[in-house]
Amino acid sequence: VKIVFTRHGVYDPQNDGGMLTTWWDDLIVHGSEAWELDKKLKPTSSDLIVDKNRYSAFQGTHLDDWLRKNGVEDLIISGVMTNLCCETTARDAFGHDYRVFFVADATATINEELHLATLKNLAYGFSYIIDTKGLCSHLTGGNAA
Repeated sequence: VKIVFTRHGVYDPQNDGGMLTTWWDDLIVHGSEAWELDKKLKPTSSDLIVDKNRYSAFQGTHLDDWLRKNGVEDLIISGVMTNLCCETTARDAFGHDYRVFFVADATATINEELHLATLKNLAYGFSYIIDTKGLCSHLTGGNAA
């Protein structure tokens, strides 16, 4: 299993924030504490870390090239925020012809209403909605629940 971590942040909000600067009062800045990966996550040398400045992990990055070079066809998406970065990446992945698995209980956002709306929309035509139990079962050779 190939693992990709993403870090969202801009270098200079006025120059590389794009439309995000008109939507959000304060953007995450590259190199800040908010930009860092959670300390519990421990990427290895075989993992990819993608630095991005838009919601999608595909936009303006080398993610698609790396996935294709590594023979990846299926993506498992988890993280924050369900309705912004995770959803946009899932839709973009589908548009790049990847099979997308969206982990409902391993994504989060500011409220349940937005979270559930994203799950409903993605299930309609972009992603297989799964939970961590089913994911773990599938990855270890069991039957997904």
